[in-house]
Amino acid sequence: MSITVYIPTPYRAFTGDQARVEAGGPTVADVLRELEQRYPGLRGRVLDAQGALHGHVNVYVNNEAVEDLGGPGAALRDGDEVALIPALAGGAGPMTEDQIRRYSRHIILPEVGGRGQKVLLGSKVLIIGAGGLGSPAALYLAAAGVGTLGIVDFDKVDLSNLQRQILHHTHDVGRLKVESAIDTIADMNPDVKVVPYAVQLSSANARELFAEYDVIVNGSDNFPTRYLANDAAVLLRKPLVDGSIFKFEGQVTVFMPGRGCYRCLYPAPPPPGLVPSCAEAGVLGVLCGIIASLQGIEVIKLLLNLGESLAGRLLFIDALGMEFRQVKLRRDPNCPVCGDHPTITDLIDYNQFCGIPTGAGVPAG
Repeated sequence: MSITVYIPTPYRAFTGDQARVEAGGPTVADVLRELEQRYPGLRGRVLDAQGALHGHVNVYVNNEAVEDLGGPGAALRDGDEVALIPALAGGAGPMTEDQIRRYSRHIILPEVGGRGQKVLLGSKVLIIGAGGLGSPAALYLAAAGVGTLGIVDFDKVDLSNLQRQILHHTHDVGRLKVESAIDTIADMNPDVKVVPYAVQLSSANARELFAEYDVIVNGSDNFPTRYLANDAAVLLRKPLVDGSIFKFEGQVTVFMPGRGCYRCLYPAPPPPGLVPSCAEAGVLGVLCGIIASLQGIEVIKLLLNLGESLAGRLLFIDALGMEFRQVKLRRDPNCPVCGDHPTITDLIDYNQFCGIPTGAGVPAG
């Protein structure tokens, strides 16, 4: 049995700065006991000597309060997520006067406040692609104060990118996109650390890259990268905020560990050439901003444990008719990656899976 445990910022000193760790056990109390063995001192921050929850700590199982499920003895199932949410947050230190001014419109939101802003400043988000979706997503997450943004893109800025890829400017044409991203984000918010990866996301590097981050944002524009990002996120149990665009239409969803994945939605890619790329069919530039902004909202909600994510739902947008509609997604128990008996337990050759000649380069965004 595998349980994912969300570790809040004040407790990450016990877990080597990991935001999520794996544990096993039939009940919440059993999971906490296992965590205590691996990370001495952590259980005592949640339970008192009699095994009761401290008054300043809430524990959630799949976003339900453990008290509503019977207390620490609540039974768990494989794939459940346990979240430890203390009433007092610290660890990041006090914000500076400049930070209080910069993030004042967040801080006055009761759902965020100073505590939530500190969580954002201590969070790490990986963005796949610095293109049409990655650009506005990166800008809004940087403006929001997400402390570390990893950006994966090996491509260079082209003049045709500037219609929608707002991280980049005319003087950046010919530069690596990740270099342009560093400069643009530094001008916007010096609080944010940009970690550039001027590489093609591949089966050889995806696990290592994903492991360092709390949430993955998929802004890729090709099917091999989509399936690769999905499988890596499932195998590492990372939340994946997925977005896609085509001409005047877009889609957004969130794939959470244990709650389905991209393969549950689309078990197989279309034959090569059947679905044109944006370079072949075009895309309305401002649509990228709409989809990426929705991705940014979902990322912040996940980091702050706010509201209800798009997990289990796919949001469609038709910009010409200005129609928004949702459909329910379900986890496929026969999914080869996240199903009950997975047959894909490691990353594969995704070009081959998608029918693309081996060695063909595919940009991330």
